[in-house]
Amino acid sequence: MNGRDAGSGQAAWSHGVLREVAAVLADTDHGLTGREIGDLLARLRMTDPLAGATKRDRLTEAFIARQNTDRSPKRIITFITHAMEPVRYRDRPELFTLRQDRLNERLAFVGLHVNDKGQVARGARAQTLDESTRIATSIRDELQRRKTHSEVLRYCSVEVLKRAHFHACLEATKSIFDRLRTMTGVSGDGATLVDAALSLGKSGTPALAINSLQTQTERDEQTGLANLVKGLGGLYRNPTAHDPRLSRSISDDELLDVLTMVSMVHRRLDGARSPG
Repeated sequence: MNGRDAGSGQAAWSHGVLREVAAVLADTDHGLTGREIGDLLARLRMTDPLAGATKRDRLTEAFIARQNTDRSPKRIITFITHAMEPVRYRDRPELFTLRQDRLNERLAFVGLHVNDKGQVARGARAQTLDESTRIATSIRDELQRRKTHSEVLRYCSVEVLKRAHFHACLEATKSIFDRLRTMTGVSGDGATLVDAALSLGKSGTPALAINSLQTQTERDEQTGLANLVKGLGGLYRNPTAHDPRLSRSISDDELLDVLTMVSMVHRRLDGARSPG
């Protein structure tokens, strides 16, 4: 369904919806440039009543003026469709996903969404903030809801936005090994690094301890974390590093599970100390 179809029969949008949609498209960090806004307004023959204002105010007033003229948001929908044309994002696919997610949280209140073709299509209508979040939730939003550790997001946020699940798992699991090297000064990789950093070994004293190691339960917990990190490396880091990309299919649910486990490992490492 294209922008014209989605606009058919649409009641006028509230000032709040117009302003929020404009805020996404004119965002300071991730929005259209002032020149892009001006070019699109001119191409779509939309008036530009506040050309010298901030991008957000400028686009909001342009949307309001056009909706007042048409008594319909159909031209605003056309503007969104042009702004979200996939070819614009050929070099930055993660930017497309970021804008799409943010627009969909707002458009849910008028029963619309931006699909993967960049078109505005009909969708479920939200009445509350919770409904809006539930309808428009992306993997990025779900990771934020789960309060995923910042180290995970630092390593793989771009891959998540690109929906490159294969590489997101690779980068997320790599983050653990990189952090172990940073915290211990130990070189190496894989199981050898984990053994040097976390395993009890013959001495019973690892380079990093996540507890006092005074009881058998605490020692078992330390060993369990070491085995978990080895398992994550074996399941996701090594296969994704060596297998052809197309041979690995990772679903949304599996990706969330992996990133949640990696986040948990980082939280345990937050409290780890040298037992010496």
